[in-house]
Amino acid sequence: MTNKTLHPFKIADRQVGPGFPAMIVGEVAQAHDGSLGTAHAFIDAIADAGADAVKFQTHIAAAESSVLEPFRVKFSFQDATRYDYWKRMEFTTEGWAGLAEHARKRGLIFLSSPFSEEAVDLLDKIGMPAWKVASGEVGNPLLLERIAATGKPVLLSSGMSSIAELDGVVAQIQGRKLPLLVFQCTSRYPSMPEDVGLNMLDFFRQRYATPVGLSDHSGKIYPGLAAATLGAEMIEVHVTLSRQAFGPDVPASLTPDELRQLVEGVRYIQRAQAHPMQKEENASAMREMRGLFGKSLVAKRDLLSGRTLQREDLTARKPGTGIPAAQIDDFLGRNLRRDIAANTFLSPDDFEDKA
Repeated sequence: MTNKTLHPFKIADRQVGPGFPAMIVGEVAQAHDGSLGTAHAFIDAIADAGADAVKFQTHIAAAESSVLEPFRVKFSFQDATRYDYWKRMEFTTEGWAGLAEHARKRGLIFLSSPFSEEAVDLLDKIGMPAWKVASGEVGNPLLLERIAATGKPVLLSSGMSSIAELDGVVAQIQGRKLPLLVFQCTSRYPSMPEDVGLNMLDFFRQRYATPVGLSDHSGKIYPGLAAATLGAEMIEVHVTLSRQAFGPDVPASLTPDELRQLVEGVRYIQRAQAHPMQKEENASAMREMRGLFGKSLVAKRDLLSGRTLQREDLTARKPGTGIPAAQIDDFLGRNLRRDIAANTFLSPDDFEDKA
């Protein structure tokens, strides 16, 4: 659709885009199960794992839902309705401000997806640096208009949208000159390998001329590593404090140790990508190593002066500090100028000059 240059943009103090390290986001969602203390524990765990950002979801039940909303998965032992569950997930403005401050003190960018216009207003008051638009909200122009009015970058999930729907929303956001990143996302929990859609990263990059990311629900580190290899500018994964934790997203989440593995793997991959090899320079630098691991021409038997060297007279042995074995054809058929004892490493001085 377009071949325009992709321009980086800033989220808080971090550059996002081509040429910059991928931003790794630990997604908490509702894994705190309504406990503010647990939410704070997630911040510490995600920071300790080395991620760049922590992301929550901000739900205000009366502003986004009703008693008619069904459960996606009926998992709760204490909430009669989905509305009751969202109500239990609410934090006060002060609670959200405290989480944001804790994240910043731990060196994390604080993000939270709003699910109502009121949630946008709340998060905007506490200094939200960018907006993650959840898959189910892409078709909500009221929310998108309120987000756009803040003038902040938009991180757009694609999990439930057709290309036509995404085209329309992207056009609106880009029409407002807002920085934009598009996430490849599959709204299955957990996603199977055939659901990940790594091919969509380059598709979105080319179609929308934006940085791209992977919002992964596989519960594995592998899609994130693959996305890093393919140049994703942002990688978002759900996090659980334990595989034994309560909640419907646990199978789609990484533990803190797995998140640490993902962070280390992504940084390793990107460091390797940032240093493309110049093969000739590398070969030159390996000269000393070649001497250690290479092999030299050695007399296989006692050889008399004047003998015309034959293939059966030679073998190759380490180290490669004599005549390289690869040069055997240059010496076959030449005459020896001195006696050579078996197992002696040959040198060019052992041969008569070429005729």
